[in-house]
Amino acid sequence: MKTVLITGPMGGGKSEARRYLASLGWPVYDCDSRCKALYETVPGLKGRIEESLGIPFSELHCIFSRPELKQRLESIVYPVVAQDIKEWLGEQSASLAFVESATALGHPEFSDMFDTVLLITAPAEVRAARHPESARRSALQHFPRALVNRTIRNTDTIEALQKKIDKYLKTLI
Repeated sequence: MKTVLITGPMGGGKSEARRYLASLGWPVYDCDSRCKALYETVPGLKGRIEESLGIPFSELHCIFSRPELKQRLESIVYPVVAQDIKEWLGEQSASLAFVESATALGHPEFSDMFDTVLLITAPAEVRAARHPESARRSALQHFPRALVNRTIRNTDTIEALQKKIDKYLKTLI
């Protein structure tokens, strides 16, 4: 099985790509929703986070303006998510599996987990129109271009993005 990381900045289109690939029947791991589920199902995870960060779990959103807290959170959560991805991949039988994550690229917990990396992006003004938080969070996101195998620029309609994904799929199958 070939494993593809779908990554990109907020508002770039990776979630649209995830939904489209899932609609085609491909297995797709959604890091955002799985991480939220892990907060609820991994015993003691929320408590460890609160203790390490020194804030209530309900205030977790403040990490986007406090890089030191973001780094501490990642050191706790990323190993849990990486293990969950490995277990999920072990359950898949398709020839391709996709993992959508804005943050996995370049982090050691996820190294050697993906066969190829697809970056889906759009110009800053397009991303800002799609998601108002994109400008603030883009400073916190890093996409090492040397690790990216293919880039899709998502500047048009959802249908245009889907056509680009279809073309990309043909290179993988």
